[in-house]
Amino acid sequence: MVTPILLAALGGALCARVGFFNVALEGMILTGAFTAIVGNHFFGNVWLAVLFAAGCVTLFSWLLAFISLHLKANEIIVGISFNFLAAGLTTFTLRALFDVKGAYYDKNMTGLPTWNIPEVQDIPVLGGIISGHSPLVYLAFLLAAVMQYYLFKTKSGFRLLASGENPVAAQSLGIKVRRIQYGAILASGLLCGLAGAQLSLGQVTMFSEGMTGGRGFIALVATMLGQNNPLGVVASSLLFGFMDAISIRLQGFSLPTHFTLMLPFVVTLIAMFFFKDKSYLQHSNKINGRS
Repeated sequence: MVTPILLAALGGALCARVGFFNVALEGMILTGAFTAIVGNHFFGNVWLAVLFAAGCVTLFSWLLAFISLHLKANEIIVGISFNFLAAGLTTFTLRALFDVKGAYYDKNMTGLPTWNIPEVQDIPVLGGIISGHSPLVYLAFLLAAVMQYYLFKTKSGFRLLASGENPVAAQSLGIKVRRIQYGAILASGLLCGLAGAQLSLGQVTMFSEGMTGGRGFIALVATMLGQNNPLGVVASSLLFGFMDAISIRLQGFSLPTHFTLMLPFVVTLIAMFFFKDKSYLQHSNKINGRS
């Protein structure tokens, strides 16, 4: 439950660090989920399918970057339009390629494998939590640690932070701000492609229309709640993933489905009420100042 939210939130945090508020996370995850199934269907290899999904969403994010950065379009409006584009395009392509409506499932299709960690899997309680997940689950937490080190311990990471904090000063020092912004948005697309692949090939082995179920927007909140810090994003993603899992468990107690599906979003609203993302507020002030 955590992995799709975490991967997308890490991508959102990268974008926020360079001064770009990426609202298109939902559409990117949905595109990744669909292209992962398409890649698995045509290539017959789950790893090629994951790479295909990551590549497609990276290309999708390049278009987002080009319109927002090069053509100077409003990033919020562009991001929202990309979400609608992804929803409509995946629905249309699902019917065009597979001639089905609503969902596509192939019983011969193989999903992502699960890795059982020797010795750890035999530990009571803890073994079931840590062991037995797809490789993308472990990759997500590894990427969070790598990103934490990259942002705060490397020279290029400090340049990335400077590009978002004060682009004019960064340019005066010779830092190529536009190139760094493009790189951050493309990396966000790559991470969202992996998030979508985990959703359609890791948790289930199928695609259904709108299967992201708002996870991209929850990832956006996780980014803000974590203050764009990779470790903070991990903590907030764990919270939202836990509430998502709880909502599924509650369905076994004969509670109304609408109530259980509402639970993660209620927690999201509560989190937004009590916590404010300072970096987003600063970014909004910059936009208002330019206006």
